[in-house]
Formats: sequence, C-alpha cells, structure tokens
Amino acid sequence: MLDFRVAAADKAPSAGVAKTSKILIHVANFYPEFIGVGKYAGEFAFALAESGNSVEVVTAPPHYPGWRVGDGYRFLSYSREEIRGVNVRRCPIICKPNGGGLWRILAPLTFAAFAAPVVFYRILASRPDVVLCVEPTLFSVPAALLAAKLVGARTVLHVQDLEVDAAFEVHLKGERTRKFAEAIERFILRGFDLTVTISRKMRQALLRKGVESDRCAVIRNWVDLGAIFPLAPDAPNAFRQELGIAPETFVVLYSGNIGRKQALNVVADAARLCRDDAKIHFIIAGDGPAKADIVQSCSDLSNVSFLPLQPLERFNELLNAANAHVLPQLKNTADLVLPSKLGGMLASGRPVIATVEKDTELEQMLRGSAFLTQPEDPQLLAKTIREVAMADLSEIKRRSLQLAKFLDARTVLPAFEDAILDHENDSALGSHNGDAIFEFSST
Repeated sequence: MLDFRVAAADKAPSAGVAKTSKILIHVANFYPEFIGVGKYAGEFAFALAESGNSVEVVTAPPHYPGWRVGDGYRFLSYSREEIRGVNVRRCPIICKPNGGGLWRILAPLTFAAFAAPVVFYRILASRPDVVLCVEPTLFSVPAALLAAKLVGARTVLHVQDLEVDAAFEVHLKGERTRKFAEAIERFILRGFDLTVTISRKMRQALLRKGVESDRCAVIRNWVDLGAIFPLAPDAPNAFRQELGIAPETFVVLYSGNIGRKQALNVVADAARLCRDDAKIHFIIAGDGPAKADIVQSCSDLSNVSFLPLQPLERFNELLNAANAHVLPQLKNTADLVLPSKLGGMLASGRPVIATVEKDTELEQMLRGSAFLTQPEDPQLLAKTIREVAMADLSEIKRRSLQLAKFLDARTVLPAFEDAILDHENDSALGSHNGDAIFEFSST
C-alpha cells in the first residue's frame, strides 16, 4: 500500500497552493482496479486525501480489464463507500464480459449517461475547488465540465489515452464519423483550465487538437518503488514453482490487459517459433477481451503458460518470475498511449523487450535501457528473445532501474498535486515542452 504522507510533508508548498482543497474526481476506472487508469486514479486520489485534501470520486464499479463488474458490486446499482478517506460514489455501467468492438464504445457511453446527473449534482452541491476528469472516457466529461464552470471550480483533464485517435486506429472506421468525433473532442478539450498528459508526443497531439501550450503539461505515470523492486535472482519464486518451471529456464513474461491493442498475437507467434528451445518459456498473465483467442492459439504449445490477473500482494513476485518482460504494441498506436505497465517492468530490475517503431516516444525513452525490435514481426521478436536469453544482462538491468527512479511515486505524485491545485504555475508547466517533472536519460 502506498503511503505518500512523508513525501508530501517533506515538500514545501508552492506559492498559490492552498493547504487543503476540495477536489472532485470524475473517472470511469478506480480502485480496486489495479492496472491501467484505475490504478493511477486510485493512487492519486489516496495521495491527495493523505495530504489533507477533501476528495470525492464519481466512478463506475470495478470492471477492467475483463469488462465484468467485480465481486461485491452490481452493474445497475448506484452505491457509496469510503475508501482510505476518499468518498466514492459508484454509478452503473453496462458492459459485456471480455467485450470488444462496439462494446468498447457502448460501455463508456452507458457509464456517462448514468453518471451525468450524479456528477452534475455533486459538483453543484459540494462546490469543489478543483474538478479533475480523466480520459478515458471523454463521454463522461461534458456534465462535469459544465457544472464546474457554473460553480467556478478549476478544471483539469488528465489524458491517459488519446481515446478518439486510438478508437479509430483499432476499433472504428469511417472518415465522416471520425471528423465528427474529433470536432466534439476539440470542443471539450478547449474547455479545461489545465490538461495533463503522460508523454510529450501525446502533448503534441493535444496541441494540434487546439489545447493551448501554456495549459498543457506532461507528468509521467509513476511507480511505487517500495512495492515493485528486484528480488534476489536465486530466491525461490512461487510462480515458477506452481508452473513447474525450472530455475535455469529463461522466462519471458507479459502481464496486463489482453486486448487487440496489446498485440499479444505477436507474442503467441514468437512463442511458436521458440517452441523447440526447451530453455525458453512464456508466461502471459492478465485478462481482457482477446484472452480467449490467445489461449486458443497457444493450446498446442507446451512453452506457454497462462495466469489470471494477480492481486497486488503477489504482483512483485510475478514480475520477478521473469528473466525478461515483453512489451508488444500495434503499429500506429505507440504515440497514442504510453503503456502503464512499463514502470513496474523497469522497477522489477528485469530487462524489457519492447516492440516499438523508430522515433516514437517509447523508442526514445527506452533507447539504451531496453531491447527494442519492430512491432508486429514475430520472427524478429523470437530472434531478439533468443539473443537476450544468451546475453549478459547486467548493464541493461542497471539502466532500467535507473530509468525507473525517474518514475518514483514519491517525486511524481507531489508534483501532480501541485499542478492540479496551483493556478499560478500553469504557464511554467507549459514550458520546457510541457514536461513538469524531469528529463529522461539512459546514460
């Protein structure tokens, strides 16, 4: 469990930042989801509350990545709970288990419709100092944005995913439909006092969509280095033992959402090409709409094991079961998102094998700190995995751990808090190409 109170206390407050503020967060994904947007929304809300702020969240019941409502929650019920000092209001969402395609549009739309009256009323009633919305999903933003303007609240948008662009690259077609969606997106984006995103290429895309430069900042997603850290290479690993994997076997691990955008079919094809190498084994851990297809495609492969999404208390041991992490992506989507799983991969001290296109932000960020290969090329991925299995990994491990330190939650979260609360620092946040925290270096 993250505890940010020490980091916040050690940091002198910036001029213009109130000691405590009332903050309402509107987001479709939240704790107890522990991957993707829900992980970061939860950790940030708890950090804000631990700093003494009054925090309210309007969200859906947990449903990601399997697109099924979690145990203890009902998908057509409104509910309220308090979690670690945060007042959480849950609004219904209609989703299809492991649903893809059209359901990726319909589910967020249903949440937006059910949540709109709640978030509108709560903003008018509680009159927060700050309203923070998170993309995805933009569908739910208009009601919160309008209510915030009516009460004079500061409005901040946290862009974790360029939702419209990604939807048309992966799921949707139609030039007219895309132009209409982009026009609505531009109108919504221009309504916020501050937009925060997680990569420079995503910031550049937001500027092209009409967001003003001095209102757009980059703050990277963080990792809790107290929870994710290298274990001794010779330490017994429960996952290897459970799966019957020998200590000398080179394990390639993917852990996270299993959807079309993650291109796990390329990993499955690479595993097939490596099936005659008894010293290489693949573990795919997670859930998502494409999992059944991936399991079926690997049904005849003895060198591939599948695990469900692991709870937080076992996550570090899972990451340390690997000799290398694989980070696949589709072509043309690399600069629309920055994979949230990357921080944990780096912090585990195991090298990363990433499929990236040249000169994308992910390629620039990982250059010299990971093994890089072209996306959607299983033969090249299999070749790279074989080479990594034979290589001296000590230097690349050192560099990946060094890179992980730049993502330390104890540094990033207090800076993020300052950004959303401080009216006077927006221009400074927009400078230096919008990077409010740090520069990356692989040296």
